[in-house]
Parts: sequence; C-alpha cells; structure tokens
Amino acid sequence: MTTHDEDILDFDFFGEDEPPTWDEPAERPTEPRRGRPPRGPRRPRLRTPGNLTPLLRLVALIALGILVVVLLAVWVEGCASDRKRERYTDYMTEIGQVGNASARLGQQLATTLTTPALKLEDLDAKLGGFVQTAENQVARAEAIDAPGALHPAHLGAIEALKFRAVGLGGLRVAFQETADANDSAAAGRQLATQLDRLLASDVVWADSFGARASAVIAEEELAPLEPPTSTFVSAAEITTPEALAAIWQRIQGASSGGTPTGLHGSGIAYVKALPSGQLLSTDTETEILVTDELKFEVGVEDTGDSQEVRIKVTLTIPKTPENIVLTRTIPIIDPGETKAVTFPIGNEIPPFGEQVSVKVDVDPVPGETNTANNTAEYPVIFTL
Repeated sequence: MTTHDEDILDFDFFGEDEPPTWDEPAERPTEPRRGRPPRGPRRPRLRTPGNLTPLLRLVALIALGILVVVLLAVWVEGCASDRKRERYTDYMTEIGQVGNASARLGQQLATTLTTPALKLEDLDAKLGGFVQTAENQVARAEAIDAPGALHPAHLGAIEALKFRAVGLGGLRVAFQETADANDSAAAGRQLATQLDRLLASDVVWADSFGARASAVIAEEELAPLEPPTSTFVSAAEITTPEALAAIWQRIQGASSGGTPTGLHGSGIAYVKALPSGQLLSTDTETEILVTDELKFEVGVEDTGDSQEVRIKVTLTIPKTPENIVLTRTIPIIDPGETKAVTFPIGNEIPPFGEQVSVKVDVDPVPGETNTANNTAEYPVIFTL
C-alpha cells in the first residue's frame, strides 16, 4: 500500500475514533513451552469500526420519530372520525324529533276529520292550533345546525315542513270559504287542493331530505346511520275530492244541529281466518289450524248512503279464565264501500279441541236503525 492510499483511508467521519485497521497486531516474542512445539503465526483479527454506534443510534431515533408521527396521525384521524359521526348522529336525532312531531300532527288531523258529530266551529279551532304547531316546527328545524355536507338535505326537510304549514292553513281557509256553500262536490275539490300540498310534503321529505341524506351518509361512510322518516298523510282515504266532499257534508250537517239525515248503516260483510283464507260460517263449524301467523279478517260494509267515520269493530274468542278480546277502528268508510280490518292473534292461545264461537261486533253508526247485521257468532274448533 502506497503513502497516497494510506492518506485516503485515513478519513475520520465523526472525528472521534480511529479508523478500522486490518493490520496484524504486533507479535510478542514467546519462548516455546517445554514439551510443546512452537505455534505458527496468528491469524489477523477484524476490529469493529468504533464510529458505527452513533450511526445506529441516529437511525433508531429517526425510526422512532417516524413511528410516533404515524401513531399520532392515526389517533388524530380516529378522533376526527368519532367527532364527525357524533355530530351527524346528533343532527339526525334533532331533525328526527321534529319529523316525528310533524307526523303525529298529521295523525291528529286525520283523527279530527273523522270525528263523529264534528262541528265547523270546533274544526276551525282545531285547524288553527294545527297551523300554529306546524309553523313552530318549521322554526325548530330552521334553528338546527346541520353539518355542512347535509345542508342541502336539511333545506329539503324545512321545505317539507313549510308545505305542511301552508297546507293546513289553506285547509282551514277552504272550510271557512265553503261554510255557506251548497255544492258538496265543488267544496270537496277545493279542500282536495290543500290536501295535495300535504301529500306533496311527504314526497319532499322522502326525496329532498331522505334520499340526499342517505347519499351523504354513504359517501361519508357513516353506516348504519339512517335519516329519519316523516309521513304526514297516513290515511290516504281522506285525500280524494269525493271523500272530502262527504266529510264536508257530514260537518255541515253536524253544524246545523239537526239529527243525521239520510240512510245510515254498517254491517258485517264476511269473516275469514288467515293465512288459510277460510271463510267462517254462522251455521257450519270451521276447523282452524293455529299457527304463529293466525289472524282473523273482518269485512265491514257501509250499508247506508252516507259516509261513516270511526267505526269500532270487536272480535271475541271465549276462553277460561278470561276471553280474548281484540278491537280495531275503521277511520272512514264511504257509502257502499267494504273495508277490512285484521285481528292478529299474536301470543294469545285459543282453546284447543272444543267448539267455541268467535263473536264479531260492529258498533252502530249515528242514525242507524237496523242493527241486525252488526253482530254475528261463528262456531270454530282450534287445532294444532
């Protein structure tokens, strides 16, 4: 090795330790032990570079720093995701409370319109209160702070609530304007125009709010979070011009203070067991197989020439020590129409192996004189 080569290799990176060497250590002169032959020359030993330790320390520190940064980033991302889910959940809860209250208001409207002997002045007071409630619900929705991505959907919910407030107000005005009218068909059409706004509100809520909110939830990966539903018009039978004309006539008659005029009546059209579809007879015994899906369907007919409302139907199965008694109510039924009500047996256990009579009662409507077909008994045997 030349002097030039030695100068090149004599470079100290950290300026602390001496460079590694491959030179053989100097041999000490030894005298051969007695009785043993002298050893040969020792092999050269490799010395570990003394400057490698600081380098390893530096690499370890860099690796530890990277790990800390990665873990911190994961933690921050997780916290942000939890906060976002919590905010979206809180929003859905708030707007859901408003939507549920609005749906209950729609049920109250249907109950009011199908109340027997309802007078116009009572209806006007009720509708005035409904309008005020609906406007308050709009204000509640407008005060909710929706997450940025849900803002367009939130505007859809507010729009639906406004449709309901306007529709209720228009319905009240329509009843006021037709108070002295003589044409029930024209009155029914005028009332139906306002009911159309209430029907439209359900479409707006489902499309402009529900569909948009569902898309945002999917995009933000927030499943199983779902937007709340809100159905204002649950009784579609009161939305047609013909049904509203009959409602108008009934309210006009009650407001005049007279007794019901015209022919009024209701009766049992049929009774059958489901899911088998067996028709029950008052003369012949029917064998009924009891399953988890067992239920009875009762058809009730409006046998008069007037619209009837809130007809109570009761089904009784004799049993010891206490009878099985189930009740249902038909909100509204038009002349000549037959409506079905269903009575699921559910967890009730009927008596087995003996003949019993299933009894059906339909409450008479105001002004009904012939009640012969309002009650019937059907002999049956329940089997497994």
